Amino acid sequence: MVSYCMGGKSSQYLNSINNAFTVSNKNQTLATTGKYAAALGGGGSAVAERQSIHNGGSRSHRLSILGEGGHHANVTDEFEMKNMGTAVVGDDDIEAEQKNGASKPPMRVLFLSADTGGGHRASAESLAKQFERLYPGTHYDLLDVWTEDGCLPYRTLVPAYKHLSRHPIQWKILYHISNSKPYEMATDLHSWLTCERKIRKRIKSYNPDVVISVHPTMNNVPIQCLKNMEKESGKHIPLFTVVTDFGSGHCTWFHKDAEKVFVASDRIRKLAKRRGNVSDSKLIQTGLPIRYDFAKINDEMGDRNTPEGKLYQRQLRERLNINPDVKTVLVMGGGEGVGSLSKIVDSLYAEFTERGIDCNICVICGRNEKLKQDLQTRNWDAIVEANKRLQKRRYVAFLRPLVPVKRVRKSLLRAARKAKEQKREKEAGEAKRKGIVKVIGLGFITNMAEYMAASDVLLTKAGPGTIAEAAAVGLPCMLTSFLPGQEAGNVNVVLDGGFGDYCESPPDIAEEVAFWLCDESMLENMSESAYQVGAPHASEEIVSNIAESTLQFMALNEAKA
Repeated sequence: MVSYCMGGKSSQYLNSINNAFTVSNKNQTLATTGKYAAALGGGGSAVAERQSIHNGGSRSHRLSILGEGGHHANVTDEFEMKNMGTAVVGDDDIEAEQKNGASKPPMRVLFLSADTGGGHRASAESLAKQFERLYPGTHYDLLDVWTEDGCLPYRTLVPAYKHLSRHPIQWKILYHISNSKPYEMATDLHSWLTCERKIRKRIKSYNPDVVISVHPTMNNVPIQCLKNMEKESGKHIPLFTVVTDFGSGHCTWFHKDAEKVFVASDRIRKLAKRRGNVSDSKLIQTGLPIRYDFAKINDEMGDRNTPEGKLYQRQLRERLNINPDVKTVLVMGGGEGVGSLSKIVDSLYAEFTERGIDCNICVICGRNEKLKQDLQTRNWDAIVEANKRLQKRRYVAFLRPLVPVKRVRKSLLRAARKAKEQKREKEAGEAKRKGIVKVIGLGFITNMAEYMAASDVLLTKAGPGTIAEAAAVGLPCMLTSFLPGQEAGNVNVVLDGGFGDYCESPPDIAEEVAFWLCDESMLENMSESAYQVGAPHASEEIVSNIAESTLQFMALNEAKA
């Protein structure tokens, strides 16, 4: 007998669920086949087929993607974010689940998302892998309802995002205009009238047991679709919302008729109650869903500041072919490897060299193959000489009010004070030896959890997923940029959490990071603060919660049939 609170359902309904819910499936077959159809946005259709491959009792999944022009791309292993695939469940995972008790029934899960930033799809990826791990045989699909069945302007969501993300001022204006009650009411009504029937037909074609939205624009119309489907068939299909923002969120995330709304922080919980009238009974605070690799690394490494944690970190560096005897800084510039990434790396190299800091600088270049090659051939001596000519202060008083967050302005001033102190100490002391700095250019990597665990400091834009992953392994963060709107709140998450700082100027970024590397106690304190914010097992908690509710509804629907 299962007793679980379904927000918004009557006590009689709960009793009927409990009476209907009986699961006995001790010898469940692990085979699973299914179709994975995803609208991958941005100018082409994609059809993906997921197949189970059995080899002497072992299991893996392969995703075949038919992209623009009919070219096939096979994606195996980590259900890669860029080409939405499937999680691999190895023998160890299966055996562990079998030891934990009777096998659990599979489900048909439909994720709603779009290619508007990597965070939404990364969250779907992490949740899908947990469904595969915890509920073997589960089918899962990804649907972009607007690209497939939306009318104008909704079907231009993906290309519009790509344009606006390259023009932050335009993005900021649109974000704040759309993040208002009148705009929300107007778009909810218009999208319902023009798109609901087509989207309802599309959702029906997947025949899901549960729908999970990981995108702010995919809550209102899908909820209306599921209500109409229940009227037609009597079958209740729950929709759960997993908010993938950390510090601030758009009003369209929050719908009071969602079965449950999973949030990552107190900030988002308060927004959900204030902007969406979501009741406390429907709000579950778990942390941001991140890749399972980070949970495994967290369990294996433990606290990075303990002797055991330091030994684990050293072994990781050796495995990654990184010098284990010096500090390591990880620099990320987003999936495209763009922005001021190159200037930041130059400033780090020059600062560490002049300060006598031996260090590895690992640079995630993403798709920017040109930058990766350039880092290998760059004249670093010329970079150091050029840096010596840029010693005057880089802060201009009249520009400070342009920084949009008060806490950010304070952070910039603090960085300036630290830089002045370091400069005075350097001038007062004896000439130091030059630091030995190695720059390692990396493209796309699939073992990000290992690189974060092996590093001492992370430099990155203020993306919520990256911050959550860093916090899960106790990694201090230096934030170098943010997209106006939803990412502005992420800066305050790091500043208030005490595990990092924010700075925009590459020379000033380098000066403050150098200060951190020279102060071991400061790094340890920031690392401990990061652990307090991190939630490495959030994906597992979310999936367990969703599955428990879904199985109850499945039992009730079967009893009605």
